[in-house]
Amino acid sequence: MRRWALVVVLAAVAALTGCAVPAASAPSFSPTSDGPVVAFYGDSYTLGTGASDPSKRWSTRICDERGWQEYNPSVNGLGFVNHRTARRDLPGDIIAVDPDIVFVTMGLNDVFSYDVAADEIHAQIGEDLTRLHDALPDARFIVVEPFWYTAERRPGLEAIISWVEEAAASIDADYIPGASSWIQGRPGEMAADGLHPNDAGYDAMTERMDAALDQLGL
Repeated sequence: MRRWALVVVLAAVAALTGCAVPAASAPSFSPTSDGPVVAFYGDSYTLGTGASDPSKRWSTRICDERGWQEYNPSVNGLGFVNHRTARRDLPGDIIAVDPDIVFVTMGLNDVFSYDVAADEIHAQIGEDLTRLHDALPDARFIVVEPFWYTAERRPGLEAIISWVEEAAASIDADYIPGASSWIQGRPGEMAADGLHPNDAGYDAMTERMDAALDQLGL
């Protein structure tokens, strides 16, 4: 029984962190209007995995509502450390687009590596945000508290949240707190895999993100 339980847990973690290897190339982007270009540095919860259509994900909906041009190269399973690969450099992809606004919505997947890579995660959070800020000094940065999904908050989550907030302050970014609880422990807002939001979950995320952005005057 214990061995079977371990297999189930490991399978769930693998599914959440993305079994597929991150894509080698970034999505193409060509501005289509005069609206601000908004880039998203995120994982599956920003990519929209679990939604019935990409148009249902929160990033696309907030961009459509505000007349923003979305550049979303987010990758399933990506973390500040998890699934990083020399074949795909998301911060570099974002820098190349020269966006007006950058959202950072990372950290969920790193929770699963916290026990063995805490120091590396802490360092990489600061390195990524500093690199983006230094390369894009005129961009506005919106750093979001890492998302979470189960009622149980795993060891390491609170530490990673604190490191993300600390790094956001170091680059004078806007910070949106509380996102780890937006759909936490709400099974009706999760897709059939039990790991990613469904359309109702993305509805809830959009509503909460809208409210947070309104408070920031965006």
